[in-house]
Amino acid sequence: MADVGALVWVVPGGHIPFPGHGPEPQFTGFDQLCVLNGTDHAAELELDVYYEDVDPVGPYRILVGARRIRHVRVNDLIDPEAIRLDRPYGLVLRSPVPVVVQFLRQDTRLPGVLALTGTMAYPV
Repeated sequence: MADVGALVWVVPGGHIPFPGHGPEPQFTGFDQLCVLNGTDHAAELELDVYYEDVDPVGPYRILVGARRIRHVRVNDLIDPEAIRLDRPYGLVLRSPVPVVVQFLRQDTRLPGVLALTGTMAYPV
């Protein structure tokens, strides 16, 4: 499995719906990265977030153990800065070892309906 994956991955577009009205806005979904590390070495990932109208933010640091999988909700990323909600973004993920990255989106706007979509991030 160590020969599967890439060192740099790109998610060209993401968006976390977050209505801006009312005193207590509620999340209407979340975006998530699923990272598979099939190597015998830990993957110390660096993630940069790109917006259309401000400089990139990062790196966010994510550790994925050897021969492990890790799910990371994008809206849980807060250091070095909280992800800007309700703004389109793109991601660049760098790893010292080959990993496989999947991008997932869950939309919870319809009560009782689980809408989950997934796509592979783009290896560069």
